[in-house]
Amino acid sequence: MIIYGVYIVSKSGGLIFNLDNNVPRIEHEKTFTYPLDLVLDYDPKKVSVAFNRKDGINVGHVLVAVNGLPVNGGTIEDGRDVKATLESADNFPINLKFSRPKMTTNEKIFLASMFYPLFAIASQLSPEPKSSGIELLEADTFTLHCFQTLTGVKFIVISETGLNGMDLLLRKVYELYSDYVLKNPFYSLEMPIRCELFDNKLQELLLQVEKTGINNIDK
Repeated sequence: MIIYGVYIVSKSGGLIFNLDNNVPRIEHEKTFTYPLDLVLDYDPKKVSVAFNRKDGINVGHVLVAVNGLPVNGGTIEDGRDVKATLESADNFPINLKFSRPKMTTNEKIFLASMFYPLFAIASQLSPEPKSSGIELLEADTFTLHCFQTLTGVKFIVISETGLNGMDLLLRKVYELYSDYVLKNPFYSLEMPIRCELFDNKLQELLLQVEKTGINNIDK
């Protein structure tokens, strides 16, 4: 049982807490011939796949090594420019390693702000009156579980697919939030959550869930 992360979104749509719990580092290494059949975006901070996909290497994956040498931004460890190296036929065949990038804090804030209107749209599109919005979003590699409180705060858990009873885990996270965050007299609902005790208790909860299962979290 794998829990990838926990996110808390305020009633106004701002990301006020996130925890990366068990995010695997996905890497794909392949030897390419000339010309390179991936379209790359050569940003000064990173070289990433802009178009096409091949053998698990997808759009957005970042180049991390060339012939075993680490890549830092647009430069290989030996000082060569990545773009110039990959545009020269003399350097092929060439071994390239790509990795799924780790999301930055700004990217997480952006995604949280995108989820907020999607949640509202889902509530309005539902044929059922007083719809609670998105509670479950399934993809081929992960599942998103969402629980919204009466005050509009959203608790989101990202997990592997096929897990049951996640509503119990979401409510347990909410209990920890109520006990260790809301009872703090210096905390405001729209503020980012910075509570070491809440962090520790949440990590203990996720560890217990991964080891013993959701049905045993209260034991």
